[in-house]
Amino acid sequence: MPSRSPALSVVVVAYGMARELPRTLASLSVPYQHGVDANDYEIIVVDNGSAVPIRLEQAPDSDTEIRLHRLDPAPPSPALAANEGIALAHGELIGLIVDGARMASPGLLRGARLAARVAARPIVTAPAWHLGPALHMHADAVRYDQHVEDDLLAASHWEDDGYELFSIATPAASSQRGLLGPMGESSSLFMPRALWNEIGGLDERFLLPGGGLVNHDLYRRACLLDNAQLVVVLGEGTFHQIHGGAATSSRLTTEQMRADFEAIRGEPYRPPPNEPCFVGSVPVQYRPYLASSIALAEKKLRRAREYDAAQPESPPLGEGQR
Repeated sequence: MPSRSPALSVVVVAYGMARELPRTLASLSVPYQHGVDANDYEIIVVDNGSAVPIRLEQAPDSDTEIRLHRLDPAPPSPALAANEGIALAHGELIGLIVDGARMASPGLLRGARLAARVAARPIVTAPAWHLGPALHMHADAVRYDQHVEDDLLAASHWEDDGYELFSIATPAASSQRGLLGPMGESSSLFMPRALWNEIGGLDERFLLPGGGLVNHDLYRRACLLDNAQLVVVLGEGTFHQIHGGAATSSRLTTEQMRADFEAIRGEPYRPPPNEPCFVGSVPVQYRPYLASSIALAEKKLRRAREYDAAQPESPPLGEGQR
């Protein structure tokens, strides 16, 4: 039995990631995380069968409780690992970061806890980003690699102000529609334990390396739960470090992942249509994303109005048509 019952559990799935995982854990720990106490939450790291087992000696020196669970052998998909981590969680609010290479902004956990209080059935998330000037599947084209990223992170002094990560990152494909457009997936999904139980966790039929669209599927199913309220934590996010992952390295094509989804679900993948509410504040480094989100929404509205204006008017109804 746990010595305490934290309010929040954060499950992080990792495979290898000896370079990336320590940064991820540091970004999820106090004192980097603002507005939370070490006793408020726990981190559960699930090692999805890494060739060299993950050791917590890599974790930051922090009072934050970090537990390690290892699958060995493990499937190439993270679905089983994520489900086992969720089952081990002690908190009533459970967050999942299915990719252990994703660093967090400093207010993510505080924001998630606040956001979970604004609705009876909250689905809480924040936009996702890729470190560097381009999406990581296009990293070669801009000569971006781990060495460049290490220098970029060092120069940003993110340990002192984690919001500087927004200044050195690019919105992920799932977040490129902006705050006011539908997100394709959630890279930091928080729900009350009851909703995790209701949804049944991740679908373990997604067997592709990296899971294919298993995370997209999880997010969509969560959003489509009865009476679910999508809540987006404003001013926060996660940041993907380049590490040669199955999706971001293009080892799997979008077409392969979409075909896998359609074979399992019997329909093409579409982002969930939920209208979000927003909780949080806007640090100065986040303002360009907010501005571009508003511009995208205005452009979409303008196109819709132009389309409507271009449609021929229906003729007035005649006597026989009334």
